Amino acid sequence: MGGKMMPMSRPITARFSLCAIFFGALLFLQVTSAADGRGLQSADKTVTAAVPNPNANPVVIELFTSEGCSSCPPADIALQRLDDFQPIAGAQLIVLSEHVTYWDQDGWKDPNSSSSLTDRQSSYEGALGLKSLYTPQLIVDGTQEVHISEPQQMELALQKAAATPKVPVRIGEVTADAGNPTVLRVHIETDTNSGKHNADVYVAVALNHVESQVLRGENGGQHLIHVAVVQEITKIGKLPKEKSFAQDVQLKLKPGTDPKNVRLVAFVQESGPGKLLGAALRKIGG
Repeated sequence: MGGKMMPMSRPITARFSLCAIFFGALLFLQVTSAADGRGLQSADKTVTAAVPNPNANPVVIELFTSEGCSSCPPADIALQRLDDFQPIAGAQLIVLSEHVTYWDQDGWKDPNSSSSLTDRQSSYEGALGLKSLYTPQLIVDGTQEVHISEPQQMELALQKAAATPKVPVRIGEVTADAGNPTVLRVHIETDTNSGKHNADVYVAVALNHVESQVLRGENGGQHLIHVAVVQEITKIGKLPKEKSFAQDVQLKLKPGTDPKNVRLVAFVQESGPGKLLGAALRKIGG
């Protein structure tokens, strides 16, 4: 049971502290056993989510997860709370839930899993000198691995990332093709890359909200809820040092996808994969 190779204050107003977020998430399995996976969600309804600050510095948090891993539901809930409550002052936490495939042979095939996301996690293993792949695994801004069991370590990492200057990235108005609503068109642009290295520009298409009834495997019988579930990450161009980027992009959604349930995340990342230099988020449905 559990994740593969899993290593084991500011006033609270609209924001939760990180400790509160992760304590609540770690209670997830107890709550789900009593309320079929829905009780923890209901408890949050009395709390007002943080209002996004347009001047906040973007910080990208990638969660490598799987519905076949019993250690992952608390991390999935923690990611949702980070997305909702934005607990780091001065930061816009941009979360991505990236479902990997290596649990798919253990009794339950995760319908959100993708081999390309498994490959992305593998590339981090080499780039960051990690000892192994496992789930749940959290990577902040492409440079640091953090653990859900260590909220103080995560808070320091997020504060450091929030204080790091970023290349401004902008996502323009998103329009759907008149003849095919699954084809989206959007303009992506950045300011000048003043860093020391060339970088690549990506767009991630992710679903705002996904629910799944797991029938088998380690999470058999549980009703799981995910946020920012990545469908595809597409490289759309390059951002050389001392240059800017501007391009019209066409994106194709998977059949049956509701565009109102989609968010786009554009980000600039040094090759490797390396450090994320900037990012932007746009929710199509609001």
